[in-house]
Amino acid sequence: MDSIYILIPIALIFTAIAIKTFFWAIDNKQFDDLDAAGKSILFDDDPTPSLPNQVPNQTPEKNIISNDNDA
Repeated sequence: MDSIYILIPIALIFTAIAIKTFFWAIDNKQFDDLDAAGKSILFDDDPTPSLPNQVPNQTPEKNIISNDNDA
């Protein structure tokens, strides 16, 4: 029975901290745009050039491997 005098205030303190943290997140607009993060993975970012002389909008030529055994 004596432990309840300690556990109830601790529970109230944790609840107050959780409520304060929740309202802080709302005030800092953490919940404003929930869909953008999930959809951002669907769109490609602009490619960054790997070489200094490469233009970002050009795509490198793909190597075509033939199955001919002319060697």
